[in-house]
Amino acid sequence: MRFSRSDFHYDLPPELIAQHPPSERGGSRLLVVEHSAAALRDLQFADLPQLLRPHDLLVFNNTRVMRARLFGRKSSGGRVEVLIERVLTPHTALAHVRASKAPAAGSTLLIDGVTLQVLGREGALFQLQSPELAFAELMAQHGHIPLPPYIQRPDTAADEARYQTLYASREGAVAAPTAGLHFDAAMLQRLDALGVTRAEVTLHVGAGTFQPVRVDDLDQHEMHAEWLEVTAQLCAQIAATRQVGGRVIAVGTTSVRSLETAAASGELKPYCGDSRLFIRPGYQFQVVDAILTNFHLPESTLLMLVAAFSGYSAMMNAYRHAVAERYRFFSYGDAMFLPGRSARLK
Repeated sequence: MRFSRSDFHYDLPPELIAQHPPSERGGSRLLVVEHSAAALRDLQFADLPQLLRPHDLLVFNNTRVMRARLFGRKSSGGRVEVLIERVLTPHTALAHVRASKAPAAGSTLLIDGVTLQVLGREGALFQLQSPELAFAELMAQHGHIPLPPYIQRPDTAADEARYQTLYASREGAVAAPTAGLHFDAAMLQRLDALGVTRAEVTLHVGAGTFQPVRVDDLDQHEMHAEWLEVTAQLCAQIAATRQVGGRVIAVGTTSVRSLETAAASGELKPYCGDSRLFIRPGYQFQVVDAILTNFHLPESTLLMLVAAFSGYSAMMNAYRHAVAERYRFFSYGDAMFLPGRSARLK
């Protein structure tokens, strides 16, 4: 079956979009979507260990969200909002810039008295230079947590902790790998006791993850680039997991894209660099056996990814069920567990 963008539409009441995290990490619901017969189970996230077994390998994305949103003014006085997409060097970065009129090359922006110079453009992004202060320091001193566009409130002090995973260690993302937000220390200890092993990838989530698919013909969609790293150590952990009959379980779609990018040749190998991998129905998964994920935007590439994994009909049925049962959606919302099929690469 050939799919188009509109095939991935579903109706979502706005009140189901979570504006705040649950009172405690792990306080979310968990919808299990079985691949066979499209069976659904309504659980709590605390029930996750029931779905796992010894020797399973959970692969987490250890990226850390930057305080990437900066507010300031153009030298002409107009307001400007800067979202750092990628730090290139200590004093240069690529960024989205929102203003009444796009700043020209050679112009300056002022962020709480700190001057940024606009060097030019690279597509939709602006190349900025911060001669006075390294971007890491600029964001630490003046930046805000870049909450997603569907969370319609300013960031707060609570978001500093709750929009980061407990294990976030490598700064560089502008959005959290949100499936990992559900894990607290107690859950990780329970999984350790069960004999579930853990591994990490890094994928620095970009703002492009929120960009809508603008073409109905999916062959014409151009994926945004995101930097990722899959290490030799992780490849060895996956091989060891296969040897003892364990499953490779991706925590979040970012972990899925990382692992599948590293296996694009048909063999899982270490990988470091950008990926534009677009996973949609018809894709043959190479590494991932199961996925833990949140709910995704209508017509988004991430919804297409999970539909590719669990089957289009099963996934769209699951989303209709989640709406009817009043699940909470998106970054601060509830979770899904997709058991998938048997192991792929041996």
